[in-house]
Amino acid sequence: MTDANRVQRQSGVALWRQIADRIRTSIVEGDYDTTGMVPPETVLADTFGVNRHTIRSALAALGQEGIVRAVQGRGTLIEDRQRISFPISRRTRFTAGIGAQASDLEGLLLASGVEPARAEIATALQISVKTDVLRIETVRKADRRPVSVSTSWFPLPRFAGIDEAYGKTGSITEAFAICGLMDYVRQNTEISATHADAGDASLLKLSPGAIALVTKASNVDLEGRPVQYSITRFPADRVQLTVSSG
Repeated sequence: MTDANRVQRQSGVALWRQIADRIRTSIVEGDYDTTGMVPPETVLADTFGVNRHTIRSALAALGQEGIVRAVQGRGTLIEDRQRISFPISRRTRFTAGIGAQASDLEGLLLASGVEPARAEIATALQISVKTDVLRIETVRKADRRPVSVSTSWFPLPRFAGIDEAYGKTGSITEAFAICGLMDYVRQNTEISATHADAGDASLLKLSPGAIALVTKASNVDLEGRPVQYSITRFPADRVQLTVSSG
């Protein structure tokens, strides 16, 4: 077993989760494309230095995500699923970004409410800490599969009612238009990756320990005034983020 394959036994992350992450990454990177199958359990157990029960737990989790499927007499088949490419640019838009990659796009409002801005949000929106902002929670789907979960904050009173507008349209761009903002641009985007928490895993239909890509982004109007700060989580096995200068 090489150091690259070694799992951390005292990391606080279950071994099967670590192994599921490694296998998921290998699938995404095309390591198994020549066979279309995950290596046999005995090979994986030897590769990671664990028993077959741990490997079965990892494969079961990936099966729940729909990444692999056990086939009697053959082994573990990798499902033929390409990731959606989501561009991040000066004019990032969900519908335009997904484009022809999906035939059915949907945006759902999960919850909304007014709350005092904590420091991170206040800085992004250039307002004072504890100033009231409107928060909305949304999930977006492509061909009925969830591809992102977002939490967004908007300055008040300028965007009072944008939650209702989003609930009707399923689109941030259209909701902005209803509130009188006809155009806006991306000011900055910060990208990271983490294990999806229980809430996001449920909404994105992921198994425990699955990886989510996270963006923290600020949008501004054409005069440079902040209009939105959002934290969005994408399932790493379904979505790849592409940064463009356009």
